[in-house]
Amino acid sequence: MALIRWLLFALLLTLPAAAVAVGIEVRDFDDPVMQERYRDLTGSMRCPLCENQAIGDSDAPISGDMRDRVYALLQDGKSDTEIVNHMVDRFGEYILYNPRLENRTYLLWGIPVALLLAGALLVALIVRTRRNASAASLSADEQARLDELTKRKRSS
Repeated sequence: MALIRWLLFALLLTLPAAAVAVGIEVRDFDDPVMQERYRDLTGSMRCPLCENQAIGDSDAPISGDMRDRVYALLQDGKSDTEIVNHMVDRFGEYILYNPRLENRTYLLWGIPVALLLAGALLVALIVRTRRNASAASLSADEQARLDELTKRKRSS
């Protein structure tokens, strides 16, 4: 049992070294809230080089620069919004995984809603057309029989 504890302890000591070996530096924060903010910010921004990887997970040099900038801005006491705005000003809107709702992004956010409404309208028109077409295709005798059956159904 002591051997297992010793091995787990040794493994925990090597994790920061493994992160450095991979190329992702480990940041030291005095405040755990600040560390969580750093983790959230670096996880919410996309690496411009890797395209679909967060800067916190990427070992690309540009991601290292972005992490350094986030760290420095956090140390300067900037808010999360100020940091995100600074990073967007420097690297562009592309780095955000969730684009902001602005004049430029209305189309991006509106297309799914417009397609959903257009699909619902199309289904309603098809149902209405088929209902009218089936009623119009009945002969006079068939229509009279249908009316008689529906009256009988309503009265019972």
